[in-house]
Amino acid sequence: MQHTSTQDTLVGLFVASGIVGLFFLAMQVSNLTSFVDEDSYTVTARFDNSGGLKIKSPVSAAGVKVGKVSSIYLDPKTYQSVVQLSINSKFNTLPDDTTASIFTAGLLGEQYVNLEPGGSDVYLQKNGKIEITQSAIILEKVIGQFLFKSAEEKK
Repeated sequence: MQHTSTQDTLVGLFVASGIVGLFFLAMQVSNLTSFVDEDSYTVTARFDNSGGLKIKSPVSAAGVKVGKVSSIYLDPKTYQSVVQLSINSKFNTLPDDTTASIFTAGLLGEQYVNLEPGGSDVYLQKNGKIEITQSAIILEKVIGQFLFKSAEEKK
């Protein structure tokens, strides 16, 4: 069996394209597909509990990705989680009475921020604040409350 340099080149190209494909798949799964920051503006939302929300988690409205989480930190005075959202500038017509909720997507439990637009004629501006928020639902807490309630009813 004789190998030719053409066969070796084709096999090498096939392996290289497979590696490139795996790289782009890994980037897609890890939400690192955008290397360039798009034109955006930042708004802030405060939550009592941000759960497993992470930096670069998606921000969506009506199921459409409109931005990402740019930072999360603890306010030392109120002990609330302060989440800064980077919203794409083409979505600059979100009303200032928009509500923000933390939801869980899929079986793996990736969390994201969902924005529910209000009815105001005034729009969120750069460095604006989302006043109405709903924290992440912590499954362990809900189960604990259910078990405590059912134990109480048995007495």
